[in-house]
Amino acid sequence: MELIFILPILAAILLFLLCVRIVIYRLYAHPLSGFPGPRLAAATFFYEFYYDVIKKGMYIWEIERMHEQYGPIVRINPRELHIKDPYYYDDIHAGSSRKRNRDPKYAVAFGAPYSLVGTINHDHHRLRRSFIQNYFSKRSVTSLTPYIFEKIDQLLRRFEYAHENSAVLHLQLDFASLTADVITQYCYGWSYGYLDDPKNATRNDLVDAVNGLMTGFHINRFFPFLITIFRTAPPGVVRFLQPHMGDLLDLMARLREQAKETLANMKSEERTEKKEETIFDALVGPTVPAEEKTVDRLVDESALLIGAGTETTARSIAVSMFHVMNNKDIGRKLLAELKTVLEKPTSKANLTELEQLPYLTGVVNEGLRLSYGMTARLARISPIEPMFYKDWVIPAGTPISQSVYFVHMDPTLFPEPKKFDPERWIRAEEEGQHLTRFIVSFTKGSKQCLGMNLAYAEIYMTLAHVLRRFDFEPHETTVENISVHREMGVGYPKDMNFGVKAKVVSVLEE
Repeated sequence: MELIFILPILAAILLFLLCVRIVIYRLYAHPLSGFPGPRLAAATFFYEFYYDVIKKGMYIWEIERMHEQYGPIVRINPRELHIKDPYYYDDIHAGSSRKRNRDPKYAVAFGAPYSLVGTINHDHHRLRRSFIQNYFSKRSVTSLTPYIFEKIDQLLRRFEYAHENSAVLHLQLDFASLTADVITQYCYGWSYGYLDDPKNATRNDLVDAVNGLMTGFHINRFFPFLITIFRTAPPGVVRFLQPHMGDLLDLMARLREQAKETLANMKSEERTEKKEETIFDALVGPTVPAEEKTVDRLVDESALLIGAGTETTARSIAVSMFHVMNNKDIGRKLLAELKTVLEKPTSKANLTELEQLPYLTGVVNEGLRLSYGMTARLARISPIEPMFYKDWVIPAGTPISQSVYFVHMDPTLFPEPKKFDPERWIRAEEEGQHLTRFIVSFTKGSKQCLGMNLAYAEIYMTLAHVLRRFDFEPHETTVENISVHREMGVGYPKDMNFGVKAKVVSVLEE
């Protein structure tokens, strides 16, 4: 009987001693033990867990405080360094000539291990990227211009309906409807049709699903086994636990059926003819190894493309729209410039023409800068060679990160960084400064976002044609509704409800 009580005590003592041994190793013998930072952060992951999980996405501000105290390089947890220096971002996110692996701790958080985002190894990622990178080249995206125009026209009709009925617009959802329709049609040959009904403008289930995934981003990082449970649990259980996941589950089921059909057609001697090649065709092309042609691989890759191609692009457009509405001087200058290529409110201009407009380009860049893209740190690892930062030698195999937020808000690059100032880009160009290298919304290097060209096309074309046609005003929306208070993979305001509400003041006649 006494032994029954003694064994748990001995087990507890051994566990305590093991924890002490781990802490001592991390503080005094670990390869990162000489780097600056709080001792508590170096000793345990609970420090980061407290801020990002318990306090919901607040570790970014603790990291900012660490840099103020310790300098530009800080050990932010037992295994990771954070470097707050925008000129070093390109070293972390290097090109294909220098090997950089993804950090498994971050890759797992997206819940798609067979996608590019979930691919850890540099060479494996390079192989997988090669299958579809031409699909997203600027030339390929240019061929999509007629369909983007079709969707913009539907969006304009929605705004006309809103004006006629004095309706309040939820611009984030409206722009997400456009980006979701475009990415699904381009990649899969079918569209969600979110813009088909001009009256149905109050919600977007896909945005709800993406936001649902992002709110669990940090939990997934610390408890990756939850991803496996999510992927294998019955759909009814998942819907009960997370109602916003319903649309995502429907999408995944549809993609799975399409993936199976693609694989079946590939193996069949009599392949069905297709009017247009889809992303599935690219993923099972003749140069793709057999082991890459699996249903799970096709589903994960295609699902991530939808999420990435919908939410962050729509955010960027919404942020630009808010600031143009909120500052009439910016609106007047932009409208005057747009009239040089869009003679009438109903005129059309192609992407090449729009990219030549300096003020519009400034609006686009500021929207990207202040919407950030992914605010998650997305650490990279040099697997073979050490990295060097100033006098520091960083051991190979060390995760190194730098949040996009800190690059875009660096006052040495962007004076008054919270200010939406399109003219800063014009001034920089006149002074020979290439500020665009510090727009890292799509990251950089060999793992840069594949959809960058498509995103730019949607942003330029949507902003130009919407603002040439309508005059808007914000409705119950301030800058606080689009500011970063919490870092949950993407940035969220304090109440977790990112969004821009607006009303159409007038339809422009000339």
